[in-house]
Amino acid sequence: MTTKIINGRIVTPDGILDGCCLCFADGIITAITADELPADAVIDAEGQYVSPGFVDIHTHGAGGADFLDGTADAYLTAAKMHGAHGTTTLLPTTTSVDRDGILVAVKAYEEARKHPGIPDMPGLHLEGPNLAASQKGAQEERFIHPFDKQETLDILNSTDRILRWTAAPELEGAEWFGDLCRERGVLPCIGHTEATYFDVVRTLPHGFSHVTHLYSCTPSITRKNAYRIAGVVEAAYLLDDITVEIITDGAHLPAELLKFVYKFKGREKIALVTDSMRAAGMPEGESVLGKWDNGLPVIVEDGVAKLLDRTAFAGSVATCDRLVRTMRGLAGIPLHDAVYMMTKSPSDIMGFTDRGVLEPGKRADIVLFDENITVSRTIVNGETIHTA
Repeated sequence: MTTKIINGRIVTPDGILDGCCLCFADGIITAITADELPADAVIDAEGQYVSPGFVDIHTHGAGGADFLDGTADAYLTAAKMHGAHGTTTLLPTTTSVDRDGILVAVKAYEEARKHPGIPDMPGLHLEGPNLAASQKGAQEERFIHPFDKQETLDILNSTDRILRWTAAPELEGAEWFGDLCRERGVLPCIGHTEATYFDVVRTLPHGFSHVTHLYSCTPSITRKNAYRIAGVVEAAYLLDDITVEIITDGAHLPAELLKFVYKFKGREKIALVTDSMRAAGMPEGESVLGKWDNGLPVIVEDGVAKLLDRTAFAGSVATCDRLVRTMRGLAGIPLHDAVYMMTKSPSDIMGFTDRGVLEPGKRADIVLFDENITVSRTIVNGETIHTA
């Protein structure tokens, strides 16, 4: 069965394509053309944008559910909320927790990942527990500890679906950790860290090539014995092999930093991420980061989650449509570049070669939205999972 989307403005890496239709069948894009092609079903975009589906490689939950809740229902609840906002691929992410908590979350993910009617969840992202306590942000210090090879093996042996793992590369053992991750197809990421530029250079050959939420718990210049020492931020800009992600909810980073990252790192090296917690898509008020019964209490106000003492943000409550809206509106980035950083770049970073751009042969992961980036339809692998 062939489906054709007509009267849409197709978002491509090079700009906006008008006057063409997009066809897909069996979950795969078959054509983008100005020619009149026959189809079994027609979707009228009514002048809206037709974009690749959004790819969120860092999210802790949404819709009142956190992936650490440890149930398949939590995964499905969060995934459906993200799907309603244009996400077609997501990597469920855990915060620092003990080994058993991670293993429970892995088991729940395995139960939920093949459920129909939700965004694709190709794998997991572990954020911690091997972090710098001084840069914990909203991570719980009671769970943070140095690298432990047996713990790492236990977790990696529990599933082949861990795709990225954020850790602090200055910690002893970062080299073997990075090598072990790469052997298992896991991307070691730099985050919640006190690393210097030289720590990044030392561990880059061991796979640490991506920075988790740049500027958030990633140090810049420090001083030692009066000498200035470059940090993770400087390494991210200076080393071409480093990719970065940024939380573009309009709260974590101001407009000038969004523009700075875009100008000096370039869209090909930047992924937009929500870093969302369970309160994404929910009313403001009290919430919990992490497992509901023993997680970290937070308050959601002013469109962002904060620790109760307001000293730090506690993840975001953003969805992917908000990220694109912020980059276009607040930072003044061209729409096709904002979409690129929400689709193609994260796909490339994670090695997803079958998605992230609208072209024949790619997955039919598609989102329709208007000028305000308000999503009206989300299509995953050729199947509509949300309409508004």
